[in-house]
Amino acid sequence: MNIEIVEKDDRQRLIEIWEASVRATHDFLAEEDLQELKPLILEQYFDAVDLRCARSGDGEILGFCGVHDGNIEMLFISPDARGKGVGAMLAAYAIKEQGATKVDVNEQNEQALGFYQHIGFSVTGYSPVDGQGKPYPFLHMAL
Repeated sequence: MNIEIVEKDDRQRLIEIWEASVRATHDFLAEEDLQELKPLILEQYFDAVDLRCARSGDGEILGFCGVHDGNIEMLFISPDARGKGVGAMLAAYAIKEQGATKVDVNEQNEQALGFYQHIGFSVTGYSPVDGQGKPYPFLHMAL
């Protein structure tokens, strides 16, 4: 598995991974909110982060991570690749190579919370709404 810079041509695959991952882990998210987020991620959020992807030996994208200003803004793994070290590899790269020391996690996403705690993050704060002002509380975490 290799960590690589994301090319523009890869973005359609990334949004497919994002949607499949969100559907597998964010069961608290309303369908209308998911559909509202999808074009924002594709057209704005990908451009706002330093984006990297994990590719298998045959070139398949297994997951991706985006970092901005020391914060892991997005880390999504294809459901087929979950539990195989892809997220840990991307997070380690984000920390070591991209200077990430913080992450915000949806409070209801217990899997993500456990993952970040397992790799050394601790809860440092709380926001009752997400970045769009929706009632999806965030836990702020730091190394």
